[in-house]
Amino acid sequence: MSQGYTVAVVGATGAVGQKIIEKLIERSFPYSNLKLLASTRSAGKEMEVKGSTYTIEEATPESFEGVDIAFFSAGGSISKVLAKEAVSRGAIVIDNTSAFRMDKDTPLVVPEVNKQALYEQQGIIANPNCSTIQMVCALEPIRQQYGLNKVIVSTYQAVSGAGAAAINELTTQSEKICENNPQPEILPVKSADKHYPIGGNVIPQIDIFGENGFTLEEHKMMNETKKIMSLPDLSIAATCVRVPVVTGHSESVYIEMDQQNVSVDDLKHLLSNAKGITLQDAPEHQQYPMPYFAEDQDDVFVGRIRKDPSNSNGFHMWIVSDNLLKGAALNSIQIAEALIEEGIL
Repeated sequence: MSQGYTVAVVGATGAVGQKIIEKLIERSFPYSNLKLLASTRSAGKEMEVKGSTYTIEEATPESFEGVDIAFFSAGGSISKVLAKEAVSRGAIVIDNTSAFRMDKDTPLVVPEVNKQALYEQQGIIANPNCSTIQMVCALEPIRQQYGLNKVIVSTYQAVSGAGAAAINELTTQSEKICENNPQPEILPVKSADKHYPIGGNVIPQIDIFGENGFTLEEHKMMNETKKIMSLPDLSIAATCVRVPVVTGHSESVYIEMDQQNVSVDDLKHLLSNAKGITLQDAPEHQQYPMPYFAEDQDDVFVGRIRKDPSNSNGFHMWIVSDNLLKGAALNSIQIAEALIEEGIL
């Protein structure tokens, strides 16, 4: 890698921004200058990174003068306002929000799956939805080897995907449950919305519902998977659920492949050799992926692979990953590393 990139992190005080900074250090990313950007209320605060003290600046268009790579994780509204400002000043933006994911001119990239899409970038590269990333990492080796024509996924998503306030809410509610206190009341958020407790609960809604009964989160998974894997005609459906886990998304995934006579052992062998995948599949010893053990781990964990009893081309599997790492910060860093490795940056 070359040396001396100027890197900006937008949303540096947030959970994903913090993980991006951690991974920049851990992976020895070749930056010579680091700019930490956030909202007005965080501007002026100090943050220590690798023994140096940085003052957080308010993110403005002028903040991106001289920046080579800008990681955005401060929400879609901020990305829509500032991402193109950064590009106009010469930066390549890696955006961790949904603002540009389905834009036809913006590549949506998971390096293990579609690194070649980086050559199509026009200044902005979108980081996919956290649940989508871990699923396509597991499915791409299968698609390459055996073909793929159908996916049905149910997610069990951690509250960290909804931000620090959701983590605090789960912690508080869990403590009350342990103290045998009654559940908190249902609090109205908007005139037509409710905010249900997550402690001791499972909520089959992430984001708002569309007219067809699927939520926006579910549409993200379905549409992003097709775009990343270049399978516009893939049959895919998703159900996304919030569960009382702090970190680590889990997924139950059913797939149907094109090729006949594939065995469970074939899939295990394939995935055990796939980049970024750790196979944990020994149910006889109760070995399978769990978010408790996936936290702070870079890989996507796959297990409980089994053939469908009524369809010889159908298989079920269980996929788990740290949603703040491979699902967000790590994938963003890997995109930047790929830009350098490919000579694009």
